Amino acid sequence: MFPIASNTTVVVRRPFYRHLYFQVLAAIVAGGAIGHFWPEFGESLKPLGDAFIKLVKMVIAPVIFLTIVTGIAGMRDIGRVGRVAAKAFGYFLVFSTLALIVGLIIANVVRPGHGLNIDPGSLDQGAVAQYAQAAHESTIVGFLTGIIPDTVVSAFATGNILQVLFVSILFGVALAMVGDLGNPLMKVLESVSAAFFKLVAILMKAAPIGAFGAFAFTIGAYGISSVANLFALIVTFYLTSAIFVVGVLGLVGIANGFNILKLIRYLKEELLLVLGTSSSEAALPSLISKMEHAGASKSVVGLVVPTGYSFNLDGTNIYMTMAALFIAQALNIDLSLQDQILLLLVAMLSSKGAAGITGAGFITLAATLSVVPSVPVAGMALILGIDRFMSECRALTNFIGNAVATIVVARWEGELDRNALKAALDGGPQPLAAAPDPAAGPGDDQVLAGD
Repeated sequence: MFPIASNTTVVVRRPFYRHLYFQVLAAIVAGGAIGHFWPEFGESLKPLGDAFIKLVKMVIAPVIFLTIVTGIAGMRDIGRVGRVAAKAFGYFLVFSTLALIVGLIIANVVRPGHGLNIDPGSLDQGAVAQYAQAAHESTIVGFLTGIIPDTVVSAFATGNILQVLFVSILFGVALAMVGDLGNPLMKVLESVSAAFFKLVAILMKAAPIGAFGAFAFTIGAYGISSVANLFALIVTFYLTSAIFVVGVLGLVGIANGFNILKLIRYLKEELLLVLGTSSSEAALPSLISKMEHAGASKSVVGLVVPTGYSFNLDGTNIYMTMAALFIAQALNIDLSLQDQILLLLVAMLSSKGAAGITGAGFITLAATLSVVPSVPVAGMALILGIDRFMSECRALTNFIGNAVATIVVARWEGELDRNALKAALDGGPQPLAAAPDPAAGPGDDQVLAGD
């Protein structure tokens, strides 16, 4: 063997079958096949998906806490924290509303529910009773008071993202105000943060197993045949989400100096994981790691990503207006322009009131329909059977929307390293926490420097 010169760097590339994205994709295909041909066995694999999601959720709260606290305390400028938060929420409001409008327009043009001619009296109201009850109990006031945990510890015990975010911001601000006295604690937190992201890398090795079990269960329990019954709605929703991502968010990317398709390629492993598990939370720690690797500052990433998971739900908003109009069209209910504007305004509020609630997409739809008397809440029974397939597209769109928001807010704040962003999107070395090697050895295109 020839020695490596001290100033030489070597890029080690792995075979395609050792990449995480290939393993997750293969797991999804295998899980889908098992769920289709052996549905009972596919349903029995549900614990694999559930266990993986629990593993990831186990580290979400401490990852958010450590990222936000070290980011805010590192800035030492409380005014910048408020400025970043204000810009983030301004972005969320504009694009969440735009997503609602896009869904409304396309549902009116395509009319996916037209011609079904379903009798409202034939609807099974009991099937959606739990969602209607949850929507009734979800109020803006209840949501705001629910952000405050009973104790500091309970926020982490329950894993409520908004409560963890609330505690993290307060503690980060307090640590920043302490000044030099807090430096020893900062060093400890930074070390703990590095350990947790290494833990994320370890847990992500189980991603193919989790995706395999979750997708096998989805196909086994709901069956591909259930898609055919409401094929028009599913295709319309997926195409609308694609138009929003490539068209609307693509224009945002151009205006901010990056290509949306390159961003999607950069996040392909996380997106496949979201697709396989139907949960965007499964990829939250990796998104934080990759956004920092792509040049966004830790403080911006720590604020925008967690808040975006609750407030920047582009996919959920497209789904709400489109599903509401689909139900009205299927039941031959003619909604006037005033009714649709009311629907839009109510959806803007209800989508915030149910933030952070499990099954938020269906619950916010129930909350919206309960305020618009023209469309019965029981109509949700029409789409209950395909909601699992719709949730995957909602999660994917939400995930991409939050990645775009992070880059945009970082650029607005002047805290985006454009060279790092370009290198990441052009296929440079990936962060180890986001793209772990399933076997011992160098990471994906990991750079090894000589001594």
